[in-house]
Amino acid sequence: MALQYERILLKLGGEALAGPEGSGIDPTKAQELAQRIHAVQECGVQIAVVIGAGNLWRGDRGLARSMERATADYMGMIATVMNALALMDGLERMGVITRVQSAIEMRAVAEPYIRRRAIRHLEKGRVVIFGGGTGNPFFSTDTAAALRAMEIGAKVLIKATKVDGVYDEDPHKNPLAHKLEKLSYIEALNRRLGVMDSTAISLCMDNNLPILVLDLWEHGSLEDAVQGKRIGTMIGPG
Repeated sequence: MALQYERILLKLGGEALAGPEGSGIDPTKAQELAQRIHAVQECGVQIAVVIGAGNLWRGDRGLARSMERATADYMGMIATVMNALALMDGLERMGVITRVQSAIEMRAVAEPYIRRRAIRHLEKGRVVIFGGGTGNPFFSTDTAAALRAMEIGAKVLIKATKVDGVYDEDPHKNPLAHKLEKLSYIEALNRRLGVMDSTAISLCMDNNLPILVLDLWEHGSLEDAVQGKRIGTMIGPG
């Protein structure tokens, strides 16, 4: 199989692990997500993953009740490690060797994030899951994904969502919304389409890292993406 991208960073929302109620961790969803990642790995792709924590904690809930922003962000970073461990469990039950690295040290459950060690794991065919965000408050997991993607030399950042690309309006609210197959970084920033936060997009723009937005749950979407087939929405140079 011809590959367009041999090393990818897959950015997932925490909701990908949530059950029908939209919150918490559902081991069945973790297993289904692991199957999709495993299918791409079998194509010969080196995969690193960053996962959010929206299924467990959203900082804006705390901020609405006067919680300090840094505290709310640290709680979210810790929650991403919980999600990383759940995904690791799903992958390893399928026989996929996995490593969780955390930007916040918790050596009993995860390796500390070390760039060269992460790259070595990928070269050995292991899936690496980055938890703990960037290790700093005031930065989103989108920004963590962009940063880690560049540090490990990923060829594309794949933002996997529940929608098959970027639309000019919310397709759930407007059935006539138009799908955009390609966007420049500047367009994505100026139009404020809610794809990723502006810091993450700017970081990718400054380092010429393409962002591919696709539907995680569409059958074969990740496999099509790594082969360079037309799918989702590509954000890159104009």
